[in-house]
Amino acid sequence: MDHIGVIWRDIRKLAILELLSNARLEKLKHVRVSEVETGVRNLYVLCTNGRTGSTVVDMDHWFSNITMNLMIRMIAGKALIKDEESERFCRATKNFMHLLGVLVISDLIPGTEWLDLQGHARSMKRTAKDMDYFISRWVEEHLHRREDGQEKEEPDFIDVMLSSLANEDWICGHKSETVVKATAMNLIIAGMDTTSGAMTWALSLVLNHPEVLKQAQEEIDNHVGRERWVEESDFNNLPYLQAIVKETLRLYPSGPLSVPREAMEDCNVGGFYVPKGTRLLVNIWKLHRDPRIWRNPNEFHPERFLACEGHEFDVRGQNFEYIPFSSGRRACPGISSGMKISCLMLARILHGFNLRTPTNAPVDMSEGLGPQYLKQHHYMSFLSLV
Repeated sequence: MDHIGVIWRDIRKLAILELLSNARLEKLKHVRVSEVETGVRNLYVLCTNGRTGSTVVDMDHWFSNITMNLMIRMIAGKALIKDEESERFCRATKNFMHLLGVLVISDLIPGTEWLDLQGHARSMKRTAKDMDYFISRWVEEHLHRREDGQEKEEPDFIDVMLSSLANEDWICGHKSETVVKATAMNLIIAGMDTTSGAMTWALSLVLNHPEVLKQAQEEIDNHVGRERWVEESDFNNLPYLQAIVKETLRLYPSGPLSVPREAMEDCNVGGFYVPKGTRLLVNIWKLHRDPRIWRNPNEFHPERFLACEGHEFDVRGQNFEYIPFSSGRRACPGISSGMKISCLMLARILHGFNLRTPTNAPVDMSEGLGPQYLKQHHYMSFLSLV
């Protein structure tokens, strides 16, 4: 167990240094900008193709496509070109996240696994096969390129992992290539679904609160203008935009119960005895809606995160009242990456388009089931050029 802990720490450190550190994120800035610009350009084309300069778009699908291609480019150094490939991978990741949270009867009634009464085992095998198809192909491409001596000028994360584990054939009973595939898959899925899910909630909330939409667009127009697109360097001058993202993460944290932890030794917490081996869950949803801390906690009120309201909480877990990415040494390592991508996508949408629901009816805010806080239903947005 100790050996596994060391391996886990080494891989986490590698992921932070080579993919998620501020220095690395700055080097990868062109990837973020490129993918968001491509997505916005596609929306612009859809609008201009219509007679009225407007279009109706499935924004959940739009956010998912951008974050998917972005994460794959950052980790595997390539983008999914074919539409059918993109759809297959996106469907596999969504199935993966859904299956993580399903109730499996055989877990409750041992000995019934072979029956597969709900069909979940079959779905899990099919999803695992789909995921492995893509990840294996990317890793094999990297291995063949290394064998041929074709080194990249700017290595991607898979390149770095293969180099770091070059002298390790087996790690904790698994081939080193398997560890590379598992790490790459975890990073892609974690970065893709959490970010796109949060932005789907954010835009839904903004559409249901026109006054917030108007204020955010006015802030961008006042500080950036109409002569150029909003950039990451503008974010420090856009506190209301950041407040919208923070308030969204307060109401709808990507992991409402965080990630399960295990007590490594006997301890006492708040007067309760917690024996070694206990599985622990942190109820982030409850913390973020505690009326003792937040006034009208169930209401969407971005102003609470502005200096004038007194809640200048950062998202990095330094204030235990607000920990959307968890806290401590095992907090989400992708905080900076997630915030940069989220703010850029939302800012570009608000800057370039007028938005409303197709029928002017409120967006359905029903919540789905699973370990992530995702919307139950997709929603369409009516976009027109500013």
